[in-house]
Amino acid sequence: MNRVRYGHALTVGVDIGGTKVAAGVVTPSGRVLARVRTETPERSKSPAVVEDTIVSVVEELRAGYPVRAVGVGAAGFVDERRANVLFAPHLSWREEPLREALSSRLGLPVVVENDANAAAWAEVGFGAAQGVDDVVVVNLGTGIGGAIVLNGRLYRGRYGLAGEFGHMAVVPGGHRCECGNRGCWEQYASGNALTREARELVASESPVARALHQAVAGDAARITGPLVSELARKGDRACTELMRDAGQWLGAGLANLAAAFDPELFVVGGGVSEAGDLLLGPAREALERGLTGRGYRPEARVVPAALGNEAGLVGAAALARDALPSRMRRPTRRR
Repeated sequence: MNRVRYGHALTVGVDIGGTKVAAGVVTPSGRVLARVRTETPERSKSPAVVEDTIVSVVEELRAGYPVRAVGVGAAGFVDERRANVLFAPHLSWREEPLREALSSRLGLPVVVENDANAAAWAEVGFGAAQGVDDVVVVNLGTGIGGAIVLNGRLYRGRYGLAGEFGHMAVVPGGHRCECGNRGCWEQYASGNALTREARELVASESPVARALHQAVAGDAARITGPLVSELARKGDRACTELMRDAGQWLGAGLANLAAAFDPELFVVGGGVSEAGDLLLGPAREALERGLTGRGYRPEARVVPAALGNEAGLVGAAALARDALPSRMRRPTRRR
């Protein structure tokens, strides 16, 4: 009986967010053999502290597995060389040479990638977009992130910054965005947008928001996106309408992306997407209405992401493996 001896094939993927660091040992088939998760230290999110945290979780994982490379998915701008984090809004990284710092401490090859790109690569390799060469991935969380795969290759742009869909201006003079501009897409179709609208309903003491009001005892500040989604799934009319509004904004943005990239498939991930067809149904309708040349062109499908919270680390690990010389990527076999 043949048995795979993983050897050269194993890589570690690390997914870094504003509040957590998640890592896993990943096989060439996308299977996660071991996982570690830790909180980003609240006392400091300085480059040194976060770097220490990454090194710690990788060392813990490699103690039990013969790891050959590390991929890091970072929530921020990563340069075209996949080496430096130019800017991370939730961490103190500014022109941070993360690849060099980690590689010198770990003694392993390291690839640094934007977290949305990493998640998209996982969906293409192992998830909802398997077998599709032209894909746009949209991640709906606190904001909106995204990634582009064209002709089966991850498209990063000249400077590595492609895919910042959340900051497309869709409403001139609209809501102020954290990026400094107004009317950005993520101000209308993200978790933050959903929460803002729900809080305004409760704060205005609207009679249609009775269930929301009761759920938070009248304290609008306690409303979160997951709460709105939960109440919508239970059939609350106000929360269903809020979800539909967000879905329509999502579909309008997808129509713009279809005009720009003409993908075969849209994959929608992130926490907000867990609402399923409450969000994606209205999004598909709005995409159909807003599609340039509608009725005379194929329409991209819109599907939910398949890999959930592990997409980032699985994709980062896969990208690290892809960067290795071909002789080091293949698992060896023995009888």
